[in-house]
Amino acid sequence: MTPFIRIHPADNVVIARRQLLGGTVLEGESVTVSGLIPPGHKVATRAIAAGQAVRRYDQIIGTATQDIAPGQHVHTHNLAFSDFERTHEIGVDARPTAYVDTPATFMGIVRPDGRVATRNYIGVLTSVNCSATAARAIADQFRRDIHPEALAAFPNVDGVVALTHGMGCATDSEGEELAVLRRTLGGYARHVNFAGILVVGLGCETNQIQGLIAQEGLAEGAWLQTFNIQDTGGTAKTVARGVELIQGMLAHANRVQRQAVPASHLVVGLQCGGSDGYSGISANPALGAAVDRLVRHGGTAILSETPEIYGGEHLLTRRAASPEVAAKLIARIRWWEAYTARHAMRMDNNPSAGNKAGGLTTILEKSLGAIAKSGTTRLEDVYEFAQAVKARGFVYMDTPGYDPVSATGQVAGGANLICFTTGRGSAYGCAPSPSLKLSTNTALWNRQQDDIDIDCGGIVEGADSVDAVGERIFRQMLATASGEATKSERHGYGQNEFVPWQLGAVM
Repeated sequence: MTPFIRIHPADNVVIARRQLLGGTVLEGESVTVSGLIPPGHKVATRAIAAGQAVRRYDQIIGTATQDIAPGQHVHTHNLAFSDFERTHEIGVDARPTAYVDTPATFMGIVRPDGRVATRNYIGVLTSVNCSATAARAIADQFRRDIHPEALAAFPNVDGVVALTHGMGCATDSEGEELAVLRRTLGGYARHVNFAGILVVGLGCETNQIQGLIAQEGLAEGAWLQTFNIQDTGGTAKTVARGVELIQGMLAHANRVQRQAVPASHLVVGLQCGGSDGYSGISANPALGAAVDRLVRHGGTAILSETPEIYGGEHLLTRRAASPEVAAKLIARIRWWEAYTARHAMRMDNNPSAGNKAGGLTTILEKSLGAIAKSGTTRLEDVYEFAQAVKARGFVYMDTPGYDPVSATGQVAGGANLICFTTGRGSAYGCAPSPSLKLSTNTALWNRQQDDIDIDCGGIVEGADSVDAVGERIFRQMLATASGEATKSERHGYGQNEFVPWQLGAVM
């Protein structure tokens, strides 16, 4: 096994499989390493003049800021983001999906309206930050680790979760931020993984509960109940009332049983966080191989994080099912360029310190690796944040790159499972949808098995193929959707990771 990975013959860099010492000869490249190259970082394989493009994945990832000799480390000290015009060859790679004859199945929970859940929770939502403490106190009365007797008679209920946030007031009552918050809360209130919902408010907030109900077309009843602290008479009475209402929902929520259903009922949100130089080589393409399988079996996958596809969006428009779909994606890119400009930011601000320590240099490089999560099938539609996903197959949702916000939008849109790749390490979890975490390298797996569900590092080491790991991920998707607990679920993650997108000014 060579100590480096060449991704494409046209690239002028290769990726270090392990730490490379000065003097190491890269066999087959006619290159001798100069200096120390950390794992996952780039090594120049030919002379790159200042101002010349650096290529990885046979795509431009930036421009050399100084002359780079063969064998030298290529990173932030000599490579910078450079904007360039992307050619949008719309639909040239869009091909009809070849569906399998016999779809895979998982053991799902079929709701009365025919939708299929992967988990069975009762949720407590808040209209405003001011009711967050009361909502959390209500849910805490049903925590199995504190009050094991509370749910002892209801083994089919996965739990009671409070999804609180810091928004809901001091905002434009007719503005975009309130509309998007309500759309997000509405998506959670309707989510198939909830058997029942309470919405708790303060009473005087901008985000009035009845305004939420009206905008989202929700119907109050036995399984969706709302009230506020001011009308109820204070915190203690609010908590008591909330506990009583949930107790009234438990018997109904418990009357479920899992049954075999087609994989077409899976809607999977795709995430990557703490990415490194291996993300686009191992975990992301392996997840893409799993996504291709999911789509062929009739399921749906949602790619998101618009700042983390920036510079690679032309690869997605090549797969667009129609010019209209491509136009939607390009419009979201343009919105982001204007959005960041308004805040005196640049799109290349995205790569984090951890990303760079792991070998990524520019947003172009990060985006190209992130897009690999989406596989190869046709892009069927593009959605705005938290919009309900109606199309089947591979779709896109516009979200920030910040993982908790992005996944919140995907779940609001209907994702009943999250797959999350990481190279630096993550402890993320999600409620009410389970989250599978995939490591890009085995060193991370060995260090953080407590949080990681699948190791994709064998691809980097040459011991595994992308396709074989993709099959493993797909099978784990089905097992998780059938009720097998993820690592993050065992730790109790999910409530604090509900983070709606705060778009506007705080007034």
